Amino acid sequence: MQDKMIAMQVGAVSFADEGTEAVLDALQEKGKVNTLFLANFTYTRGTGGRPFPGFPLADHGTQEYDLNYVGGNFGTGHPEYYRNTFVQADDFQSRDHGDWDMMAEVVPAAHRRGMKVYSWIEESAGKKGAIEQSRRIPNFAQVLEIDARGRKAKRPCFNHPDYRNWHFGLIEDYIKSYEVDGVAWGSERQGPLGNMLGGRWATGEMTCFCEHCRSRAREKGIQVERARQGFLELEKFILSARKNQRPNDGYFVTFWRLLLQYPELLAWESLWHEGQQQFFREVYGMVKAIRPEVQVGWHVYHLHSFSPFHRATQDLAAMSHYSDFIKLVVYNNCAGPRYANFIEAIHKTIFKDAPPGDGVKLISRFLDIDEGPWDEMHNRRWSADYVRKETQRAINAVRSEGNATLIIPGIDVDIPTDKGESLTRQEDVYEAVTAALEAGADGVVLSRKYSEMKLANVAACGRAVDDFQRANENA
Repeated sequence: MQDKMIAMQVGAVSFADEGTEAVLDALQEKGKVNTLFLANFTYTRGTGGRPFPGFPLADHGTQEYDLNYVGGNFGTGHPEYYRNTFVQADDFQSRDHGDWDMMAEVVPAAHRRGMKVYSWIEESAGKKGAIEQSRRIPNFAQVLEIDARGRKAKRPCFNHPDYRNWHFGLIEDYIKSYEVDGVAWGSERQGPLGNMLGGRWATGEMTCFCEHCRSRAREKGIQVERARQGFLELEKFILSARKNQRPNDGYFVTFWRLLLQYPELLAWESLWHEGQQQFFREVYGMVKAIRPEVQVGWHVYHLHSFSPFHRATQDLAAMSHYSDFIKLVVYNNCAGPRYANFIEAIHKTIFKDAPPGDGVKLISRFLDIDEGPWDEMHNRRWSADYVRKETQRAINAVRSEGNATLIIPGIDVDIPTDKGESLTRQEDVYEAVTAALEAGADGVVLSRKYSEMKLANVAACGRAVDDFQRANENA
């Protein structure tokens, strides 16, 4: 299909285990894949390595876990691009496969087949990835966020010059050193308010109060000390709520009162997200200044489907001004358990006045989701209709600004779920891909990584693509 991007997220281990040509054969023949999202920089098992230890192995590749997986840069770093940061090329070079350069081998091999290749950079600032970087990269603690108590947090700060210049250098290195067709950049993080409320992606950290963030706050007229004190008061409230210590006026009223007493809380939340989005804008401009033809876009992670608070920070219409494409995560098979996790978290804090069954009805209305009752949510796969509606929402957002930003939904293929939770079926993949394409998507991204996918489920994508193409040819 020439006008639709059918992409596969794939890491170095797949090519190392199975051979480059064999992997490309399987992707093209079974999945009708025409684009690779090569996980060239990652410290997480979400995009790198073989399947998570303890979860099912795929029906291809080496049939054992890579217990010593570390991650890092799976290309070759060139020192000249890291002169403006203390992080040097060798500091984050992956040694998982010796000195083998995945990009040098796979990019030209894919191009010979007419496939496009995107550099898939997963910031790796999640809980485990950030800790791994702190362990491996000398002096990495210098770029970590600072919390409201003045302590080093676990994740790097978007406003720290060394962290920014490291990633600017990394991206410049990739677009100059390899003939990549695009850059896909992922950051699965949320602001300090979301982190305090809890859930799957939360850290509980009240950040960032480093010198760089304080300086940006003062430029915007935000009272730094008031913001810091507000977060300390919010922390007291959150901890008391989790101990079932009900305030006299209830949980939500008390939370709202804190926002009124300390409007700096929301100002600081906005400041954090603005730092992230400013980074995106600068990356986009830098790439276009160097190689205008290279496509630049962002991975908008799954929390946007569960939290109205986080969705409000992910303004797709605004992002369309610095995005050639947006990979919107719509992982429907694992969505039920993930949504349940978020609902349970906020019902231990600001929504604790009501049971989760009541809250899920309200939140689902906020998000325009209708995926079943609370008592089924923990092991419920979401429907293809969710994929369709979210795809349409994203398209409407970017078109409202008059932009042609491509919407490429991320499709769940064998993402691990816990015992008793739904497993990916062929029909799930077929229906999700079909729903996205019928909704007007410019393609799909099979996610999270090829090394954990069953071949029959990859082939289900191929059938959906073929059937969609035939239907449109006959229309």
